[in-house]
Amino acid sequence: MENTYVNGKTLIGEIVNQYPESAEVLFSIGMHCLGCPASQAESLEEACMVHGVNPDLVIKAINEKIASNRK
Repeated sequence: MENTYVNGKTLIGEIVNQYPESAEVLFSIGMHCLGCPASQAESLEEACMVHGVNPDLVIKAINEKIASNRK
């Protein structure tokens, strides 16, 4: 069973605050504005749409990154 720490509705600000290791994944897909005020109220799904990336792939990558750091 796969661990799910974040989903499409999770806010970017919440993800970065709770799971700082997720920033590496977000930076790698071009999300460089993680500290901007808008990111505090934008969901991961919304951010992916703005950046033109598949949210399912990003969610999977972030959850895998978090899980690997929790081992």
